[in-house]
Amino acid sequence: MAKAKETRQKKKKGRSVQELLGIKTFTKYGLAVGKHELLFYLVSPTNISVLSRTNIEIKIRHLMMVLSAIPDIEITCTDSSECFDDNKSYLHGRLSEEQNPKVRKIIKKDIDFLDHIQMEMATARQFLFIARLKNAKDKQTFDAANRIEKTISEQGFEVRRMRKADIKRFLALYFEASMNGEAMPDGDGEQFFEVDDEIETED
Repeated sequence: MAKAKETRQKKKKGRSVQELLGIKTFTKYGLAVGKHELLFYLVSPTNISVLSRTNIEIKIRHLMMVLSAIPDIEITCTDSSECFDDNKSYLHGRLSEEQNPKVRKIIKKDIDFLDHIQMEMATARQFLFIARLKNAKDKQTFDAANRIEKTISEQGFEVRRMRKADIKRFLALYFEASMNGEAMPDGDGEQFFEVDDEIETED
């Protein structure tokens, strides 16, 4: 009994982040998560601050039409670039502790630099519409992917279905891993196997 419990604990400890998130692999059209396939659509944001009240109401109505036509669609809003809040928080903490005036001056310059970058990217947001398909065959997924994109586009939204590189970049930003998510390997450590293969070939 104790041996079986120890085996279960080892298996639990050995689970990867990918497994915990339920992500299986990239598919032809999106991402396989559990028993579902997720299709991602990038929708360009609209600056409603320059729109009249009437036009804002029209935009809301168009969004309601999309939600009526695709009731199961999910919407998320994320930064489209790296967030520097943690860096700034760390630097402010260092500034409060630092006694050396020269070092304090350097830290203040770093904070000002991050403030400047963040101000430039203040409107850098991206909106994602996510469709969740279950047990769909390749042809059904293809038809659904095109139908959903057409439905969103017909309501006046600038939209495009995200490809593998786009999804990888989104995941990397969402989990604060990297600004270059599209360059990451599909599987963790995959690049090292490629190196090993090259070495064996040379030998």
